[in-house]
Amino acid sequence: MTDVVPEKAPSDYRLLVPRDWFRIDLTQTRWRSQLKVFVDRECSGSRTSAEAARNIWITLRNTAERGVADGALEFFLRTEAPEGALAPASLLISWPPLPAGLAPAPEDFARALDDRTGPETEVSVIGLPAGQTVHVRTETTLDYHVRMPGDAGFLHLAFSMPLSGTHGSMGNLCDAMAQSLRWVSG
Repeated sequence: MTDVVPEKAPSDYRLLVPRDWFRIDLTQTRWRSQLKVFVDRECSGSRTSAEAARNIWITLRNTAERGVADGALEFFLRTEAPEGALAPASLLISWPPLPAGLAPAPEDFARALDDRTGPETEVSVIGLPAGQTVHVRTETTLDYHVRMPGDAGFLHLAFSMPLSGTHGSMGNLCDAMAQSLRWVSG
């Protein structure tokens, strides 16, 4: 079965994310308290010092705040390390504001990103069931800029895997999540 990408702008999207990934809705004003719940839960009962927990909170909060400023919608977190070092794998989903009709072609967008990155970064245009996608891979990050139907811009899936890296089972899981993206027509 071949997925058909709609021609008009979608009203929403669906993405399969494993249940053990903690979801924070960045469109709600209470997102900070949701993030605090994650940090408190992950740091309680472990050998994480109060200072380390505070640093984790600050890092994740700053990531979420930057994301919100750039159109982030959701933030998913999963702890990669058992007991102790909290270095969560994360997925930040954004729809950066862009006037309708001004999104570049995926090839042009990939070229612009490639010009701004170093030789250790892989930039390519790939096909996902949801549409043409600019794929950016580094040692610890995977980015999918998925061209939205109706010339509505790009939905950005930004995965970070600080401990396991992008080559391995966690990278494969993130690839599978990106492959699951589907548009919802309203």
